[in-house]
Amino acid sequence: MAIMFYEKDCDLSVLKGKTIAIIGYGSQGHAHALNAKESGMKVIVGLYEGSASWKRATEAGLSVKVAKDAAEAADFIMILINDEKQAKLYQESIKPVLKPGKTLAFAHGFNIHFAQIIPPADINVVMIAPKGPGHTVREQYQAGAGVPCLIAVHQDATGDAKRLALAYAAAIGGARAGVLETTFEEETETDLFGEQAVLCGGVSALMKAGFEVLVEAGYQPESAYFEVMHEMKLIIDLVNRGGLSFMRFSISDTAEYGDYVTGPKIITQDTKNTMRQVLKDIQTGKFAREWILENQVNRPHFNRMRLIEAAHPIEKVGKELRSMMTWLQPAK
Repeated sequence: MAIMFYEKDCDLSVLKGKTIAIIGYGSQGHAHALNAKESGMKVIVGLYEGSASWKRATEAGLSVKVAKDAAEAADFIMILINDEKQAKLYQESIKPVLKPGKTLAFAHGFNIHFAQIIPPADINVVMIAPKGPGHTVREQYQAGAGVPCLIAVHQDATGDAKRLALAYAAAIGGARAGVLETTFEEETETDLFGEQAVLCGGVSALMKAGFEVLVEAGYQPESAYFEVMHEMKLIIDLVNRGGLSFMRFSISDTAEYGDYVTGPKIITQDTKNTMRQVLKDIQTGKFAREWILENQVNRPHFNRMRLIEAAHPIEKVGKELRSMMTWLQPAK
């Protein structure tokens, strides 16, 4: 059984008197910065000159500097910009101002695990990865709760890197829900696999396929949308609350029987074998190499796929139906 750490296991005092630089002020950045500040930490935000987020961070009561100045002033540097932009930022704005004993932190292990960033041996390198989007990290903190976090230590130059990581997890609210220790390798590979095979790639492909099959069979697109996409959240909320057993307890016996007899026909041994290949491509670095190269040539395949997917009929139908759901908060 894995050991979970909670607030009682975290000592915020190890960060007291230290300056935390949050590099980036997007989904995760704004949540980390505001939560840590409200936990009594000294926080500065690092952005590029002219960033649209500069005004938002300032208006939120945060001190803002250009990334290099923020990193130079900080003892603890958390990088929260997109994975594909981190290596360039590190080389230009962080590496030149790193001094022995500083702590470099990440919310995802990609750039360390795949050696896009290779820090000097005399600094701490840690990871604190909330298992939820930034707006949820912020909302849960404000509600007195938290989002579970993973922590990992890649380099412990000062002897207290784990204590620092735990303190940071507590400062952003993660220790209220629980903190699990892992490694950069495990977090990176399982995170990429989960996104690709299940949470994003797998689920979106499954919903689109179900929609297409129903529409091809002559059913109304609106009915198809409700059945294969809208109700997905209702089912996942049940799973999130009590696992598969609670979901099956909550649905009809007809639906539960269909679950047992049809699920294995959809997710077959061939599907699992494909998943194993997806995992192998992640473990060997094949996926990382492809993604890095894609960014180096200005993302032609990525941009094309984004346009194609946005034009899928399920998106058009869904947008029209959601506009009538007055209880939904409009997506930005």
